Amino acid sequence: MSAYFHSPGLAIQGITPPLNWSSFKAIAFDMDSTLINIECIDEIADAVGKKAEVAAITEAAMRGEITDFKDSLRRRVALLKGVPAESLAQVYDERLRLNPGAQALMQAAKEAGLHTMLVSGGFTFFADRVKARLGMHEAHANVLAIEGGLLTGEVVGDIVDGEAKRQHLISLCARLGCPTSAAIAVGDGANDLPMMGAAGLSVAYHAKPKVREQAMVSIQEGGLDRLLELLR
Repeated sequence: MSAYFHSPGLAIQGITPPLNWSSFKAIAFDMDSTLINIECIDEIADAVGKKAEVAAITEAAMRGEITDFKDSLRRRVALLKGVPAESLAQVYDERLRLNPGAQALMQAAKEAGLHTMLVSGGFTFFADRVKARLGMHEAHANVLAIEGGLLTGEVVGDIVDGEAKRQHLISLCARLGCPTSAAIAVGDGANDLPMMGAAGLSVAYHAKPKVREQAMVSIQEGGLDRLLELLR
């Protein structure tokens, strides 16, 4: 990452710290591998012995090697056909953890008066629970179809991809009556780049190289709360 400022594990470009919380009205987060420690779809696939197959597609999509996120998600979800719905709760209870600093950053953002949004290419089962756990204002994600207690291998309704994430950010700012330059976007994968590009401050968290290169802030060591080093 070409940056004129560097602190161990923290790099910035295109901005001059410190930044003021008062300049921002909203903050949007990706979920999988950003707010939480796992890619939920990979862990669900583990229940049917298909984690390696699904994870390979996930990794390629995150790196930006698969440019059609909707197609990559459909391919991965199709591999989950027949997984018991109870496996979702098992993944949440046994494998999902908040990433370091998530609670501290969220608390600081809320105390500063920012509207907090989770927007994920993952699934509502997890997004709704993470939203509640962190006390966030809203969450948007994909809905897994379930019939007879089993996943059907399909997604219900429109898929939340990179463009949908960008549109959710734009819509949120319109509702708040502020420009998108008053929003912060935090993510780690290629499908986060559209919303990060629309935001006034883009933050990459332990991200793929393509995302680190384009973000204004790249947190490469430590927790999400390292962003607080730049905000006053």
